[in-house]
Amino acid sequence: MTDKVLVSTDGTIGRIVFNNPAKRNAVSLDMWEAVDAGLDRFAADDAVRVIILSGAGGKAFVAGADISKFESERATAEAVRHYNETTARVYAKIYEYAKPIIAQIDGFCVGGGTALAVCCDIRVCGEGSQFSVPAAKLGLGYGYAGIERLVALVGPSFAKEIFFTADRFTAEDARTMGLVNRVVPDGEVEAYCTALAGRISENAPLTVGSVKSIVGETLKPESERDLAACAALVKQCFDSQDYIEGRRAFMEKRKPNFIGA
Repeated sequence: MTDKVLVSTDGTIGRIVFNNPAKRNAVSLDMWEAVDAGLDRFAADDAVRVIILSGAGGKAFVAGADISKFESERATAEAVRHYNETTARVYAKIYEYAKPIIAQIDGFCVGGGTALAVCCDIRVCGEGSQFSVPAAKLGLGYGYAGIERLVALVGPSFAKEIFFTADRFTAEDARTMGLVNRVVPDGEVEAYCTALAGRISENAPLTVGSVKSIVGETLKPESERDLAACAALVKQCFDSQDYIEGRRAFMEKRKPNFIGA
């Protein structure tokens, strides 16, 4: 396990920190593998209800791939295939993860960092944050999955602007596009995200998880949507102990204690 990814638990919150501040948290293959392992750890821990992804140092969330590692990590066709499969797997895992994931964005969010943020459920950034996808300035192709996720988030017109221009966009630009949910003062992003994660984790996990799954179904082509699975998730909520607890807490005017069952 690399020390350039820090995985920790804070009560009901799981934290994954990209810890490569000298390179604006650019990500290498071993870092992606560590993130993958961290996500597996939190998936198996019922006490963890919300995940926060962040970058160390306060100057960048993630600034894309660590180019200095290309010679060792992408020197052969087989190495390139392995790298691409690993990153695609982690992006997909985050996008489809059963628990809510918050992107805590301070500073630069570039290239793969933007792709990573797009995979999260909620994105919060500081006022000084900047976003870009510079593929067109590097001559890089950009795969279907990443474009599809960005289009689903900001729409086709803004997605084209982001890719065609390869410009840097401000936090306010990002909010206008729908690329981020919230813009908060610099220096307050971590506190805001921690409080947000705390509020989410106090709610019924089955309800939160079912909504995440059903939202995912709405984004699929109509012919691929599993409406029976959606109905089963709703029934699971109504049949749960948490639904009983929620009703009782409401009647007794107290805070509910949800157990996720």
